[in-house]
Amino acid sequence: MFPSFNILLGMKKLLFLLGVIWLAACKTGQQAAVYTPEQLVPTEKSLVWKISGNGLKSPSYLYGTIHLIPKKEYEMPETVRKALDQCKQVAFEIDMKELTNLRTQMSLMTKAFMAGNKTLKDLLSKEDYAFVKEKMAEKGLPGGMMERMKPMFLSTLLTNEEEGESAMGTGAMTSVEMELYKSAKRRKLATTGLETTAYQMAIFDSIPYQAQAKMLIDGLRSTETDGSGEDGQLGQMLKMYREQDINAMQAMIADEAKGMAQYEELLLKKRNRNWIAPMSRLMREKPTIFAVGAGHLGGEWGVVALLRKAGFRVEKAI
Repeated sequence: MFPSFNILLGMKKLLFLLGVIWLAACKTGQQAAVYTPEQLVPTEKSLVWKISGNGLKSPSYLYGTIHLIPKKEYEMPETVRKALDQCKQVAFEIDMKELTNLRTQMSLMTKAFMAGNKTLKDLLSKEDYAFVKEKMAEKGLPGGMMERMKPMFLSTLLTNEEEGESAMGTGAMTSVEMELYKSAKRRKLATTGLETTAYQMAIFDSIPYQAQAKMLIDGLRSTETDGSGEDGQLGQMLKMYREQDINAMQAMIADEAKGMAQYEELLLKKRNRNWIAPMSRLMREKPTIFAVGAGHLGGEWGVVALLRKAGFRVEKAI
């Protein structure tokens, strides 16, 4: 028995109607999301966020990273593993290909020193200078060359060494960016960056050496602990990271006591705003995982809020 003409016609109408509904759903999913001002700032605790809508054919993802973490306690979130299966590229603050390139590393070193033969001794009080020298000696860093280094650059070296207990070289410490980069390479995914090393060095140069020196001292003193290992700045940040508390991390980074408040606009807010345009472009080209410091995600001017303001649907990835 063959179905009658009326039945076939009815089935065709039904299929057509279902197709219209499906297309409408797809179109709705790609429309710009609308958030009230109260909804822009994320309240959920999460390091991984799904980005959709606003013309995107496929979702992209935002992954909050931390630049130094004990290797034994790092495990890539399952949501990131799934995202790697779905995405075509990974975008870091700076393309990890560039950071791991020997020529780039040598170029960075040539730009790391202060102009005009300035040294730390010119910028610090006798007490603070002796304190920095002591920290350098503890870590076996050569005084002469390091004393000519821009304080913000030296701060990165000293605080990593201090809080990481020289463990990066022994393999006890790692960075989330490096672990993600290795996974991307294994999967043969493209990588890119939201800014360049030249831009980040230009930020250093725009902050007076005296202000950088204050940040160096404040940062080093904040790493002093009572021996528990959790009282220093990195210990506190790691605790927040384990708890996925991106708003607390943002608040800590912006804390005036850490010497950042005066340059918060330059170091954080402006960079966050600058990232939205390239993120929008990259997501429309292909599904992308964006890996940026978790402290950039939370707050009213954080990346999550800015993406929502730009019309993207940004929700906790599950």
